[in-house]
Amino acid sequence: MSRRTSLFGGSLLPSRVDLVIVGAGIVGLAHAVEAVSRGWSVLVVERDARAVGASVRNFGHIGVTVQDGIALSYALASRERWLRLGKEAGFAVRETGSLVVARADDELAVLDDFAARRDGDAQVLTRKGVTERVPVSPRGLTGGAFLPLDLRVDQRTAVAAVAAWLNTRRECRVEWSTSVVGLEPGSGVTLVRTSRGDVVARRVVCAVGHDVGRLFPEAAHDAGIQHCRQQMLRVAPARSARRAIGEIGPAVLTGTSMLRHEGFAWSPSVARVRQRLAETRPELLDAGVSLMITQLPDGTVTLGATHTYGFTHDPFRSEALDDLLLAEGASLLGVPLRAVERWEATYASAPQPFLVAEPMPGVSAVSVTAGIGMACAFGLAAKVVEEVA
Repeated sequence: MSRRTSLFGGSLLPSRVDLVIVGAGIVGLAHAVEAVSRGWSVLVVERDARAVGASVRNFGHIGVTVQDGIALSYALASRERWLRLGKEAGFAVRETGSLVVARADDELAVLDDFAARRDGDAQVLTRKGVTERVPVSPRGLTGGAFLPLDLRVDQRTAVAAVAAWLNTRRECRVEWSTSVVGLEPGSGVTLVRTSRGDVVARRVVCAVGHDVGRLFPEAAHDAGIQHCRQQMLRVAPARSARRAIGEIGPAVLTGTSMLRHEGFAWSPSVARVRQRLAETRPELLDAGVSLMITQLPDGTVTLGATHTYGFTHDPFRSEALDDLLLAEGASLLGVPLRAVERWEATYASAPQPFLVAEPMPGVSAVSVTAGIGMACAFGLAAKVVEEVA
C-alpha cells in the first residue's frame, strides 16, 4: 500500500486500496481476513479505540449445528476459518461442542427430532449423560443433546487477536479511532472520507452492525431492521454458596434457546414448549429469555440473555430482568449466583438473518441480522468478497 500522512497528524493512512472496510467488529474483520487471503490491499477503519460492540459482548459461542438453511452453510464455512485463524493468529479456539439441556419432556422431544435430522451432528444424552459432561443441577432434568461441531472462543479477546494478526499482514491495516464522514462514488472507485484523511478504494464494505441505518436508512428500512437489546451478566457463586460452579467446557443451552434457533424451529414439539412456557412461565417469554451459559478463562460464567426489540431503546437498565437471569442461572447450575459484571449488547434484527445490499455503486452494506455473527461472519464474508471480486 502507498501511504501518506493523516490530515490530523495521526497514524499514516494508505492513499489507495482495493478494499476499505468500515467497522472492526467480527463481521468487518472477517471480510478483511477473506480479502487478505486473496492478496487484496485492505484498510479497516473503526470509530472506537478498540472493539467494544456486540462482538465482545456475547457468549464466545460459535454455534454451528443450531443454524439452518444458508446460515448453516455459513456457519460450517466459518468453523473451518475459526480453527485455521486461531492457529495462525495464536488465540485459543476450543472444540468443546455445545450441550442443550432438556428439563421437560417436550424439550427432550425437540432434541430427539433435532438429532434425527442432523445425521450424527447431535447426540441425544440421558439425564446421567448430561450431568457427566456439565455441572448442571439434576433437578427436573430429563436429558439433553451434545453438539460436537460447535466451538468456543474467549469473546473478550478473540476480536482483538484477529485485528492484531491482520495488522501483521503487509496487505492490511486496521485503524482505530477513525470515523467515516462521507462516501463519494466515482468512476470505478469510491472516495472514502475519514476523520484522518481520504482514501480511494476499489470497493467498500460497511459492516457497522445495528448502525447500518445511520449510514443507509433506506437499505435498513427495506430489510426491516430493528435493534435487539440484550441484558447479560458475568456471574460467580454467591458468597453463601456451598460449592463452586465447577468446570464448564461446552456452551450450555436450554429449552428457551430452542425457541430462538432456526435449527429447532421445524420440530412440532417446539410449539408445545412455547405453549407450556406461556402457561407456566410467561415472564420468560415476555422478557425474550434465551437462557445460556459459557465459562470464561477465570472460571466466572457469562449468563444471558434477555431480548427487547425496537428502534430507540430507553437508556435505563432493568434490575428485574437481571434478577430473572440470576434466578434462572441459579436454577440451572444448582448454585446461588451473584453478578460480577452487567452489560447490554445491541445487534441488528430483521426477518431475514443477513443483510447484503449495494446502496451505492461500489459500496456494500453487510450486517448479520439474527444475533449469529460469531457463528456465521466468516462464511458470509467469503460469499460477499467472492461476489464483489
